[in-house]
Amino acid sequence: MPATPQTLDALKARFGELPTSEFRGDTRVVVGKERLLELMEFLRSAGFDLLVDVTCVDYLNYRGATDRFGLVYLLANTITSERLTVRCYVNESGLRVPSLVPLWSGANWLEREVYDMFGVAFDGHPDLRRILLPEEFTAFPLRKDYPLQGRGERHNFPVLLRSQA
Repeated sequence: MPATPQTLDALKARFGELPTSEFRGDTRVVVGKERLLELMEFLRSAGFDLLVDVTCVDYLNYRGATDRFGLVYLLANTITSERLTVRCYVNESGLRVPSLVPLWSGANWLEREVYDMFGVAFDGHPDLRRILLPEEFTAFPLRKDYPLQGRGERHNFPVLLRSQA
């Protein structure tokens, strides 16, 4: 169920005119990174008690895009069944946003995955380190400028055999 008009009116009263849209029953709100934490705290107190997912989109070479990365937060209110998508755009010159772990503990691993795959850092995260790739890995493989065949990193890592695992 999309966010109700009451929720959108409350957002407008608190934050002013935020870009919003609806498509196929999903309501989206766009917020700048400087107000992201404030908006998420407000939504948490307004009943959005479930952080469903955190992901990132690389808009490199995307027609009409003005920002490089778009963080996507999917929220749900488990009482009213409302769902809301919050987007926050960032660029390579400032790939840092506040961590949402203090609001939703489930953000911990989701933010680590975004950090590992895209290189977006989350300020205040309790344990921001790679979750899928080794710490020695220096690139971010889900960025659009990362080559499909890799950069030859595999030869730098030790071979693990099943008998050693």
